[in-house]
Amino acid sequence: MRQVNVGPACNNLPAMTTDARETHLRSLIRDVPDFPQPGILFKDITTLIRDREAFRDVIDGIARAYRGLQIDLVVGVESRGFIFASPVALDLHAGFVPVRKPGKLPAHVISQSYELEYGRNTLELHDDAIVPGQRVLIVDDVLATGGSLEATIGLVERLGGVVVGVSVVIELGFLGGRGRLAGHSIHSLITY
Repeated sequence: MRQVNVGPACNNLPAMTTDARETHLRSLIRDVPDFPQPGILFKDITTLIRDREAFRDVIDGIARAYRGLQIDLVVGVESRGFIFASPVALDLHAGFVPVRKPGKLPAHVISQSYELEYGRNTLELHDDAIVPGQRVLIVDDVLATGGSLEATIGLVERLGGVVVGVSVVIELGFLGGRGRLAGHSIHSLITY
């Protein structure tokens, strides 16, 4: 098996400053123009997560912000949010709950529709996934216009969950999504 070098090793990242860490992680993200439609510049995280040390640093960076906050559940938003939410849940000794697109969950669900920068979509959550009062961290890969995260917050709160925070790997600050999540603590590792 041939080994591919995908960038500088990150095994000394804890010693880096926050700015140096963000610069390094940013260097591992690939821009894909016109995806999923013309005019969209897609931030591809597959080039970041294939670097095991950078992937580990991202998971640690998210989890570190919430350690000691008694998180009961980590909710991951379909589908790239699952990549980060599952290991963060393990790190925080919390359960994992998926929020999915329509028709993907097998039991009874609640739904929430939302607008995104290039269309409209719906997210669903099992109606028994969260017990009222449980402390929830929501994790996704990107905060863009904020529609999917706003919908996820709505689903969690409809079931009585307490949203402790929302954490993303990448925030596209120029799209103003943070404004749609007013009143909630937002944590991002990389901001464009």
